[in-house]
Amino acid sequence: MRDIVTSNGAPQDWILTTEQRNADRFAALAGRWDQDVWVFAYGSLMWDPGFHFAEVRRGFAPRAERRFTLCDRFGGRGTRDAPGVMAALENGSGCNGLVFRISRDIIDVETELVWRRERMGHAYFPAFIEVQTDQGPVEALAFMANHAATLIDTDLTYEQQVQYCATGKGWLGTSLDYVANLAEHFETMRIVDKGVTGLLRDARAYRDRHSITM
Repeated sequence: MRDIVTSNGAPQDWILTTEQRNADRFAALAGRWDQDVWVFAYGSLMWDPGFHFAEVRRGFAPRAERRFTLCDRFGGRGTRDAPGVMAALENGSGCNGLVFRISRDIIDVETELVWRRERMGHAYFPAFIEVQTDQGPVEALAFMANHAATLIDTDLTYEQQVQYCATGKGWLGTSLDYVANLAEHFETMRIVDKGVTGLLRDARAYRDRHSITM
């Protein structure tokens, strides 16, 4: 993975080492090793969590917001010449998603998988946030946008987000497929998210206008 990312323009130190990831994980989970851990999913974790969980619920984070501020230039869903865009979690006025419960007896193994995926680089940092569920509130692990990271760009205009969504492509697939998956899961859950559906609509229209096929 390091070779793939660096060959697409990422600096050598962009990917965290195993030691760095584990230090970050142990710090975030300090005092929580004897309890179940909830993980808040607001992007691709919703349809591809990649770890074992005991329970999943619909969740709403009242003080967070999904924004398309991750500008992928390192080959995942975009390149330097044709960046892609993905979701990041910012402080804000509310975000729908899912929460997964990891049982305390498998926390070490399963959170290592979570960190390997969400903390590959510096784009996100771990934080525990309030998430409301139909069964009551939980404190859940979330991966928030790191504004000091190279790939987080809070100055992206909506027009840039639309273009990058329409044209970004990499080894993980296209940015458009990523946003379409979000929209599909929200439709299944009967959740209205105008930010997701609007971006998908406008990116598809951009492709049509420019005769883009992927």
